[in-house]
Formats: sequence, structure tokens, C-alpha cells
Amino acid sequence: MPTISSWPYKRIVAVTFVVGVFMDVLDVTIVNVALPTIGKKFGSTDTGLEWVVTGYLLSLAVWIPASGWVGDRIGTKRVFLFALGMFTLGSTLCGLSWSIGSLIAFRVLQGVGGGMLVPVGTAMLYRAYPPNERARASSILSIPSVLGPALGPVLGGVITTHTSWRFIFLINVPIGIAAFVFGLLYLKESSEPMAGPFDVPGFALSAVGFGLVIFGLAEVPRRGWSSSLAVIPTLLGVAVVALLVVYELRQSAPMLAFRLYADRAFRSANFVGFIGMGAFIGSIFLLPLFLQLYRGLSPQESGLTTFTQALGFISVSRFVGFAYMRFGPRRLMVAGLALSALINLNFLWVDQFTNLWWIRLIMFGRGLCLPLLFIPLQASAFATISLADTGRASSLFSTQRQVASAVGVAILGAILFTGLRVKTAAAVAVGASSEGVMHAQLDAYHRAFLWVVIFYAVGAVAALFVRDSDAAATMGPRSRPSRSKGRSGTLIGRTHAARTPT
Repeated sequence: MPTISSWPYKRIVAVTFVVGVFMDVLDVTIVNVALPTIGKKFGSTDTGLEWVVTGYLLSLAVWIPASGWVGDRIGTKRVFLFALGMFTLGSTLCGLSWSIGSLIAFRVLQGVGGGMLVPVGTAMLYRAYPPNERARASSILSIPSVLGPALGPVLGGVITTHTSWRFIFLINVPIGIAAFVFGLLYLKESSEPMAGPFDVPGFALSAVGFGLVIFGLAEVPRRGWSSSLAVIPTLLGVAVVALLVVYELRQSAPMLAFRLYADRAFRSANFVGFIGMGAFIGSIFLLPLFLQLYRGLSPQESGLTTFTQALGFISVSRFVGFAYMRFGPRRLMVAGLALSALINLNFLWVDQFTNLWWIRLIMFGRGLCLPLLFIPLQASAFATISLADTGRASSLFSTQRQVASAVGVAILGAILFTGLRVKTAAAVAVGASSEGVMHAQLDAYHRAFLWVVIFYAVGAVAALFVRDSDAAATMGPRSRPSRSKGRSGTLIGRTHAARTPT
């Protein structure tokens, strides 16, 4: 039986990445399910519970942009293990917290690790896989991104119902320790000697700018766009981010290399990804509200209803890699976004009486479409990025995904909650029955789902401008298991192959 040390290095990186990032992604949705129970335990108000989530998101906003430089300068293995250790330590302390204040503080600490796991892990993965295997690497990248949100509500509901809410955090501890030991033993160090000094002004501007944007957008679903607590931080954050872009473009060694957006493949993939990720995460935000608040399902029942999306994703993700080699990214992304629009259109005819198995079938169909978008998106985004710039590119890519997720939730949440307030008030004003009020609220949900369809359709149009020729390096035949010697000056030239095993 072959030992782990005999594995190809890219497989070692893939295993470490999937386990570490899966914990990070899972944590977001699993915590949301347990918030009511946590509030009862600590006698906390809605504001306190809100900061259990917001504190973590703000910590992500600070550390995601910095992760690329830190990984390049200190080394991806050291930084990934540090992030994994911080996330595991933060999870342990969250599980042992004694008040809502201590839980919020430990969530911020947990976010320090969570903010670095994805960008540094992505850089490690793309440096381990040669360009002509990027589609395969992208299918690995997508696994935790889809399984985490799908499993979170199910696990959160089971744990909260049958054990203690503390185990939603403590479940990370044995997994995190095992992944840390595995990475410590088998990962190899990789760094970039030309990373340059730490960009203190860039770090400060990004922390303030993205922190304000994430905070403001997080307030939108609950308070609406008219609230000064939502609008003012968002606008200030956008202004600071604009200042950050101007400043970083003038630096020889910026923390966030916005110059990479001059690369057409990277720029177009990020633009399409912003729309697609906003629609995807925004719809994940809507569905539990519809199933739990409107249909009256428990968190566990809701999670089991939406879980079929992950099954759909898994069933086709392997084949998308082969399709990518033949058809290229543009047609796959257009198909994924257009089909997602058509599948989500079915939610306009779902109501309080719809059989749950029909909803599960819709979710399975959504899962079939997602690999067509996310796998070619990630493979083509890094197609023309050099190994030296991969760390900085992964920071920008992860920052874009985080902001897109916040924007998607903010827009769709505002549409839903504004519609619920207006339509419920109108129904009550005319003396509608409880059934009439339910029908009015259903209209609000349908309106929000319609916007999900619109976002996916807009994304499909944007994907038409992606050029397959830009991703030609990732569409070649798969490399043999032996190390590619490469030619000097290529993406897998001698200098990189000597430093980063494939």
C-alpha cells in the first residue's frame, strides 16, 4: 500500500486545502443556525448576536487582502499552518466562551485564521498544479465552497437540537489538529523573494475600506438602504477603497496588486465571478428564510431540503474538468449562468403547499449548474497569472468573492425585507385574512427570487465576453505524473519548478 510520502505533492496540497477551507466555509452557516440558542444561553439582544457574525466577517475583511503578501514573504506553508492553528484555537475558545462578549472576541480571533486560509490555500494549490491541470484544481477548490453551505444548516440543526451549541465550534478542533499535523509533516515551503516590504498604508487603507463596506452591507438586510448605519459606512468604505486603488497602483510592491486587473483573463473572470457569487450566496441567504420563516420548517429540516444542491454539484463536477479541456471556459460559464437562471425561475411557482421533494429537485438542478460556472471561472482567472503573482492574485480573487457575497446578501435581503414590510402592511390595512397576509408575503419572496434569476441572466451576458484564447494554457493535455522540466520563461519555468514541486 503506498504511503502518504509517495503521493504526488499536488494531492497532498489538495487534501490539506480541502479540509482546512471546508472548516472555514462550514463555520459561517453552521453558526447562524445556533444563534437563537446562543442568545437564550447568554440572555443576549439581537445586536449582540449580530456581532457574533459581523465580528467574524470584519476580521475576514482585514486579513484576506493581506494574506497574499504574508504568504509570499513568510512562506505559504508557515502562513497556512498559522491560519489553520488560529482558526482551530479560535474555535476552541468560542466553544469555551462564558459570555456574548467573549464569544464575539474569539470569533474575531477565529476570523484572523479564516481570512488567510482560502487565499493562501488557493495560491498553494495553483502553484502545485500546472496550468493544464487548473480545471482539475478548480474542481477541488469548489468542493468546500459548495459542501460547506450545504452541510452547515444540517449539522447546525442536529448539533443544536441533540447536544450543546458549543459543539458547533468544538467540532472543528479534532479536524483542525489533524489537518495541522498532516500539513506540518508533508507540505513544502514556497515563498517569493521579490515580495517587497510590508505595505503598511495599503494594509491600513484596505482594513478600513473593506471593513466599512462589509459592515455597512451587513446592516442593509435588517435596516434597509435608507438607514444611515448602513449607507454611511458603505459609502465611506467605497471612498477609502477608491483611495486604496489609487495608492496601490503607484507602489512598486503593493499589498494588493490591482495592476493584475490589466490582465484580461483575470479581469473578466473576476467580473463574471462577482455577479455569479453574489447571486449564489444571496440565494443561499433567501432559501432558509423561506423554508424556516415562511414554511415553518426546523433548521434541520430546512438543511435536509437544500442539501440536494451539494449532491448535484458532486455528481457533475468531475466531468466539467473534461468538458473544460474541450469547450473552454466561455461556453461553460454562459451555460452554467443561463441554466441557473432557468432553474431558479421555478421558485416563482413555489408556495406554502409545494411538496418538499419538488424543492429538493430544484436544488439538485441548481447543483448541476454550479460546476459549469465556478470550475471554469477559477481555472481561467489564473490562466495567465505567473507563479510569482499567484499569491497576490488569490488575495484579490478572495476579496472579490467576499465583497460579492456581502453585496448579494445586502441587495436580495433588502429586496425581501422591504417587500415583506410593505406587502404585509398593505394586506393588514385592507383587513386581509391570515391567508391573505401569507399570500402577500409570498409575493415578497417571489420578487426576491426573481432578482436571483435576473442576476444570473446578467452574469450569462457578461460571460459572453470571456475569451477562450486567454485560457489556452489551461486547456492543453494533462501533464504526465513526472515533473515537467519546462523552458525558462514559461509559467512552469526552471526557477519555479525548482522551488515549487508539482
